[in-house]
Amino acid sequence: MPFGVLVLLTGALTLIFGSHETRDFWVDCLRLWWEQVRAQYPRLKRLVIDLDNGPKNSGTRTQFLKRMIEFVDGSGLEVRLVYYPPYHSKYNPIERYGSSLQKKWNGVLLTRWEVVRDRALRMTWKQQHPTVHRLTGTYATGVRVPASEMKIHNERLERSKTLPKYDVTIKPKASNPQVN
Repeated sequence: MPFGVLVLLTGALTLIFGSHETRDFWVDCLRLWWEQVRAQYPRLKRLVIDLDNGPKNSGTRTQFLKRMIEFVDGSGLEVRLVYYPPYHSKYNPIERYGSSLQKKWNGVLLTRWEVVRDRALRMTWKQQHPTVHRLTGTYATGVRVPASEMKIHNERLERSKTLPKYDVTIKPKASNPQVN
């Protein structure tokens, strides 16, 4: 399962592969990406993340939001989650890398990590090869945060008044400078 992070200003693409997509996998990928690039962005204080509003990263998924709050507090970054409306992911630039990746996979049996990695490293995006990582381990599916616990987490979410499901900001706790 590929997960991609595209830095729009530079065109830098990071691909992270894992066994299957879950809410925890999503946030672990984001954490791995940030660990790899934070030295390049020492003054960065805020990430704006464009998302496709899929079932694993929706602005209403309790485990995803809980883990995003943990990421925000651990990184010290403010994160704004901006969701494309349903059936509009074609406008999300990260979705376009998929066709380039599929061309490199065309007809190849992806039965070993080495094959997946080598094919992914051959692709280019804006004349650059991606950085490729792998997350090993398993992730539980169907993890949900109980409503009583989620009430505390919901207090940390700043939702847009006009688009509360599609625009969510999470600010770090004031006492947590960029620590991981």
